[in-house]
Amino acid sequence: MVEIRKFRQEEFDTQMELLLYAFQAELTQEEREENRSQFKPEHNWGVFEEGKLKASLSLLPFELYVNGRVFQMGGVASVASWPEERRKGLVAMLLSHTLETMKKEGQTVSCLHPFSFAFYHKYGYEMYCEYKRYVIEAALLPERQPYQGKVERCNGDIPLLDAIYNQYAIRYNGMLKREESWWKEAVFDRKPGHAAVYYRAGGEPAGYMLYAVKDRVFTVHEFVPLDEEARTALWTFIGNHDSMIDRVEMTAPIDDYTPFVVSNPRFKQEIIPYFMARIVDVKPFLEQYSLQAPGKSHEFTIQLSDPYAPWNEGTWTIEISAEGAASVQPCDKKEAHTPDASCDIQTLTAMLLGFKRPSMLSAAGRLSAGEETIKLLELLIPKRTTYLTDFF
Repeated sequence: MVEIRKFRQEEFDTQMELLLYAFQAELTQEEREENRSQFKPEHNWGVFEEGKLKASLSLLPFELYVNGRVFQMGGVASVASWPEERRKGLVAMLLSHTLETMKKEGQTVSCLHPFSFAFYHKYGYEMYCEYKRYVIEAALLPERQPYQGKVERCNGDIPLLDAIYNQYAIRYNGMLKREESWWKEAVFDRKPGHAAVYYRAGGEPAGYMLYAVKDRVFTVHEFVPLDEEARTALWTFIGNHDSMIDRVEMTAPIDDYTPFVVSNPRFKQEIIPYFMARIVDVKPFLEQYSLQAPGKSHEFTIQLSDPYAPWNEGTWTIEISAEGAASVQPCDKKEAHTPDASCDIQTLTAMLLGFKRPSMLSAAGRLSAGEETIKLLELLIPKRTTYLTDFF
């Protein structure tokens, strides 16, 4: 008999053996015991048959910024199955159960880092963010410039860094709202090195950077300036390491304009596809979602396809107030008519998170809607860049 349930505390080793095999990883005894101490069985689900583990995943409770508001998010991680159990539909069963669990928990959106974009696309997930990766030779670094404030190295001060981070993260869609435990276990542990904070002349912190210097490479883990003044100061701080380094390696949001403002932009620049997301529960997600105020009320219908979350399937009537508040109801079948728009849950997710605009999705054949509906969606959906500095 197949059973889907949460792990028990004493089943840590059972799941760990599967994860180490599936991800071809090794742990020292010290690392294993550290993982054991952090193991939360309530966040881990498995498919068991006659008491034997067949597949598992982690469902992590997070909070996510979308249009300046905080949404409850279910982070899916560590999806694995034994090779002899694959292609039996076990992971599909587990993901379906996870979606139902997220719905019950009020997690209206979910994110994951895919081993295969095509695999998770089948389950309603869509790429929602990408980032830039720079490799800059020391001779091509931005020119050092004078600034009024000061840069100070400051390691481990979570309240200070978190206050800056939140002011930065809220500007993007898809950034985590971090807890103190996440800073300790997922930020500092995974991004070892130093922290540098920029203070304005009046003493106000306005940006920070997490970085490491090793083997003549300056690696920037997080570059978080709140304005151009902080951006310039942090780059100058990097430049002051020129005698110690041969190159800088860093990641940046897709809207970063460093190549435009440097004197020579001929350094290595890549765009990296990163995380996927999906709306778990359309009605509460849309009713919390912050739309741009249209100035007058509107109403339209949209037909959604979402076979793995059947509660989202069907046609919805969406009423928008003059202030931009949405009211979402299933369309009355007795009054059913041709919907104003139709798409799958993947397309809706990409559109509402701001990864792709309605007009682009329409041109690509992903969104079926008339010209007036497209114009309305362009008006209602705020323009936001997606970004994520974390990994899980």
